Amino acid sequence: MGNKRAHFGIARATCALGLVATLLTGCGSDGDSGDGVTKLTFAASTFGDPGRGPLLTKWLDEFNQSQTKVQVSAAAVPYPTFGQTVLTQMGSGKGPDLIRFDMPEFEAASDAGLVAPLDKVIDASKYDLLKQPDQFMVHDGVRHGVIFEASNYAMFYNADLIPTPPTTYEQFTSTAKSLTKGDVFGLAFRQTEAEEAGVWQDIFNYVYGFGGAWSDGKNLTINSPENLKGLQAFKDLYDANVIPRGADAATFRRMFAEGKVGMELNNGGYVTATRGQNAKLNFNVAPIPFPVRKQGAILAPIVINEASEGKEEAGTFIKWALEPQNQVKLQEILGASSVATATQRSAEALKATAFLPVFDGLTETSLPQIVLGFEAKTPDIRKVVVQNVVAALQGKADLKSALDRAQQQATELVR
Repeated sequence: MGNKRAHFGIARATCALGLVATLLTGCGSDGDSGDGVTKLTFAASTFGDPGRGPLLTKWLDEFNQSQTKVQVSAAAVPYPTFGQTVLTQMGSGKGPDLIRFDMPEFEAASDAGLVAPLDKVIDASKYDLLKQPDQFMVHDGVRHGVIFEASNYAMFYNADLIPTPPTTYEQFTSTAKSLTKGDVFGLAFRQTEAEEAGVWQDIFNYVYGFGGAWSDGKNLTINSPENLKGLQAFKDLYDANVIPRGADAATFRRMFAEGKVGMELNNGGYVTATRGQNAKLNFNVAPIPFPVRKQGAILAPIVINEASEGKEEAGTFIKWALEPQNQVKLQEILGASSVATATQRSAEALKATAFLPVFDGLTETSLPQIVLGFEAKTPDIRKVVVQNVVAALQGKADLKSALDRAQQQATELVR
């Protein structure tokens, strides 16, 4: 791996310029506070989720109540700025002790030497770790993370508005168009540079769902015919005005909960968040109805900051989180997501959420939203791709030219 901070471009910054003070007090562990207790900070965008956030905080409280020598406090950093905010902190040798990363930032931080190896912290052989997602936690034989959440993407739909879900892209489009009237939209997705990471997650499903890929493992394939086809399908929906243009994710997800949006492609973690906003909403889930059964997955590792002065204590938290009973509780909080280890969904959970098997059945065809072969460069490639795709959406360039430009710019970045 090696320490490549310079080429990754993590800005040197002070703590005050990074995590917002109202969201994260202090930078990293406070060490021994004088009473023999080490105080750590755990940063995760999910602490800010309307449905899952409060439940995750209670889960964290259970850890704190079980400990006498270490306490962990939650820091909720807004998702759109989470990755760059925390990476900037870590690049200056500061930041939270524990971080729940999404894959692009995890790969970049690991490659830059900002994440502490976990091989001496946990013995992975003692746990029944899920092999498919866990393979991405190890680089060149070194473990840098443990899965906090693995969540496959599927199609959420309002069952009152859509009795029978679409099973083809053509049906998907016609359903979106027929539902769009007045203040109701058939579909919603992210489409602005301000939500770069979210746009990347959304377009990933169109690229891979139409047989495309960002790379072949050795070379970037951003402007391939298959990618153009998938992103044209994405743009066609944007051009059809079936989405609330300009609305950010927080807004259109609230609209979905209010019955104002008919369909959304999202990950399993959204189940709990949706119910948190409207417990009475009649919604269901089905596989994304695109030509190829491939879709994105949110793989969110938990890592220890290399700069933390409380690595051993942070390891205590990770080992606690991996205990079977705590894994079960975490999965129940996360909803339709999986956790690091194999768990058995309860009869009660299956009765309350009959579509859980839909998500579970997608695991083998789901992919982390990284560029294979260029994992550590994914944030840089993502920025270039999203800038060019958004430019095409806004009519500043035709889509083919935009992808050609993205291919050229990204290729120069990874040389």
